[in-house]
Amino acid sequence: MDLSVIIPIYNEEESIPRLLPEIHAALGPTGLRYEIICVDDGSRDRSYDVLAAAAEDDPALVVVRFRRNFGQTAAMQAGLDEARGALVAFLDADLQNDPADIPAMIDKLNEGYDMVAGWRANRQDTFINRKLPSIIANRVISSTTKVRLHDYGCTLKLMRGDLAKTLNLYGEMHRFIPVIADWAGARIVELPVNHRARQFGVSKYGIGRTIRVVLDLLVVRFMQSYVTKPMQVFGLGGLISGGLGFLICLWLAFSKLAWGTPLSDRPMLLLGVLLIVVGVQLVSMGLVADLLARTYHEAQDKRPFHIRTRIVGPGAGGPPAEEGSA
Repeated sequence: MDLSVIIPIYNEEESIPRLLPEIHAALGPTGLRYEIICVDDGSRDRSYDVLAAAAEDDPALVVVRFRRNFGQTAAMQAGLDEARGALVAFLDADLQNDPADIPAMIDKLNEGYDMVAGWRANRQDTFINRKLPSIIANRVISSTTKVRLHDYGCTLKLMRGDLAKTLNLYGEMHRFIPVIADWAGARIVELPVNHRARQFGVSKYGIGRTIRVVLDLLVVRFMQSYVTKPMQVFGLGGLISGGLGFLICLWLAFSKLAWGTPLSDRPMLLLGVLLIVVGVQLVSMGLVADLLARTYHEAQDKRPFHIRTRIVGPGAGGPPAEEGSA
C-alpha cells in the first residue's frame, strides 16, 4: 500500500458523499495504491450508515466505528493503528480541506522531507472566534516548542509511514503532531493548501478547547525536553527552593544567637521552613519521575533516540543497508 488517508468523522453525513469522490478524483490519476480509512467518532447522525453503504462498492474504503465519541485525537490514533501505507495523510471530513492538495504534498515530501504540514494561508473562517484564536495559539505553540509553523490547526498533513507509526496520540495531541515528529528528528516543511468554507453542519471547535490545548502544550513541552531527564526539572527547582529556605533559616538563627531577635512572630521563619520542605519534595519527585521514565522506556522497549539511516558494509554480517525516516 502506497498511501493511507485517515479521516476522523463526527456528524458529517452530508459531507461524506461528496468527500469520497473528491479523494478518488485527486488520487486516481497518481497511480498510487491507496486506502481511505474513515473513523466514525461516535456520530449521532447517519454518518456510519453512509460510510457502510459506500464501503459496499468502494474497495479502497476502510470504516472504523467507535462505541461513543472519544474525540478527534483518538480517531486519528485509531486510523494510524489501521494504516498500512508507506505514506500517511490526515484529512478533515468537513470538505474544508481539499484532497486535490495531496499529490502536491507527495511531491514536496519526495524532496527529502519526512512530513509536509498544510498551511491554510487563505483561511475561510470567521475572524473573531476562529482565525484570531488560531493565530494566537500558533504563535504561542511555535515560541514554546521552537517548531516554527504558521498553522498547527490544519488537519491536512502528510508524513512517511514509519514516522506515523511512532506517534502515540492522546488528549488533544493531534494539533501537536509536528512537535512530536520534530522531537523524533523529522524534517518538516509547510505547504500552502486550499481551504474552503464550511458547506454543511457546524464547527466542532470552540473556545472551550483552549484550556485543554494549553495543558497539553505543557505536557508536550516537558516531553520534548525532559522526558528522559525529569530530575533536571524537579531537582533544579528543589535545590533552588531548599537552598533559599536554608539561607533564610541560617540568617534567622544567626540573628537569634547574635542579637537575640525573637523568632516567634517572624513570618520569614515559616517561609524558610516551607521552602526547605518544598525543596525536599521536589527532589523526591524528581527521583520518582526518573524511575518512571526508566520504566516507561524499558517496559515498552523504547529508546531515547531515533535512527534515520543504518548502513552495513559487505561482509559485516546482518541484513543489508536500510534507510528510514524517524
